[in-house]
Amino acid sequence: MRSGFIAVVGRPNVGKSTLVNAMCGSKVSIVSDKPQTTRTRVRGVLTRPDSQLVFVDTPGLHKPVTALGERVNATALDSMSDVDVVMLVVDGTAGFGKGDEWVAARFDVSKAVVVLNKIDQLSKKQVVAQLAAVSSLGADAYFPVSARTGEGIGPLVEHLSLRMPEGPMYFPDDTVRDLPEEEWVAELVREQLLAVTRDELPYSIATRVTEWEWPRIRCEIVVERDSQKGMVIGKHGAVLKEVGTRVRRQLPEGVYLELFVKVDKDWQRRPDRVERLGY
Repeated sequence: MRSGFIAVVGRPNVGKSTLVNAMCGSKVSIVSDKPQTTRTRVRGVLTRPDSQLVFVDTPGLHKPVTALGERVNATALDSMSDVDVVMLVVDGTAGFGKGDEWVAARFDVSKAVVVLNKIDQLSKKQVVAQLAAVSSLGADAYFPVSARTGEGIGPLVEHLSLRMPEGPMYFPDDTVRDLPEEEWVAELVREQLLAVTRDELPYSIATRVTEWEWPRIRCEIVVERDSQKGMVIGKHGAVLKEVGTRVRRQLPEGVYLELFVKVDKDWQRRPDRVERLGY
């Protein structure tokens, strides 16, 4: 049996969470088209007959301007220690640039695997050009993939399996993620809020489950200003209703989900509030 941990790192919005979901064959992390959707470390587990791969999905590394940004950066950097492989994900549609080089400078890239993602949006000529560009990193291996279509995922997983040392199974073979159910529901609520609300809201929204008495779940949505509270609720509660409907579709039948909105002024700029909200 081979088993080990793989840190999945990169700039914001390069498709790390979508890639982890594709490799695990199940939804492990929430996804959206908004940068920095992932805020905490999430582990996805792929168990095969001869190996178990534990993918550590990390927040996108960026230049932080808030206490929340500093915390999620620290989470991503810390995730690269004590893993067996670091996997750097690069957005093929954005092109290899200084941001990717900045991330690569944070670990020993000579032992890393570099993944060129979103190749479904590139021509073959563009894929070759992007692979030539990222080859300047001097990584151990390179893989062009599309997390969205699944192209290239098989060879990548096979390579990672062979890179794992001999070891035990760290999780039961039916485990796909290690996130507690309360946190998972809070993340699903935030995912749907990102999908439904306006562009200026995502960074100001936090979610947490405050009551869990199955089948009743109470989830609190935290925003920074009164004006944002109105946007999250929507006219006649339309936004909250739509979010609740979308989340319930992903939960067991019969669940009763209550959503409440609370204002916590400038929470993401206050380290104590960031910590209290679980980041």
